[in-house]
Amino acid sequence: MAHIAKGQDPANSISLLGVNPLYSNESNYLILQESYRDVSGSLVIYAPVDIPAMNLIMRGGDPAYVALLPVGFAILPDGPENRNATTASHGTAGAQLTSDSPRRTGHGSLLTVAFQVLLAETIPSARISPECVATVTKLISATVQRIEAALMQRETA
Repeated sequence: MAHIAKGQDPANSISLLGVNPLYSNESNYLILQESYRDVSGSLVIYAPVDIPAMNLIMRGGDPAYVALLPVGFAILPDGPENRNATTASHGTAGAQLTSDSPRRTGHGSLLTVAFQVLLAETIPSARISPECVATVTKLISATVQRIEAALMQRETA
């Protein structure tokens, strides 16, 4: 619905996204998302915002009264992709690396996922129910699987 670039890279942006009815029975909210990437990694932070609250903000209302429960993830490289070996030679599966031969040290990514969840418990000492823990676990698992699938799809493209 709206996309505001932050800097020269179009991936660094703030977006207001509509919810696809195929993925949700509720259509009374939008998704506010910030995306950022540079050589150190990428991050996406998003939060559902109900439409009346977004309309209030768009008309100049105070955003301090809008509750946001952000969700996000960061993808960081697992280390430098290439670096020079520091010793004279190394035997590796039939190949020799010399001090001026690059060797690959990072083969993956580190994924960090964060959720902020609002609990209905009003007593500070109350314990979180097993059902709540199971729901959050399923949500985190599904999110990680979707991110992994998207990265694999991008890798094969």
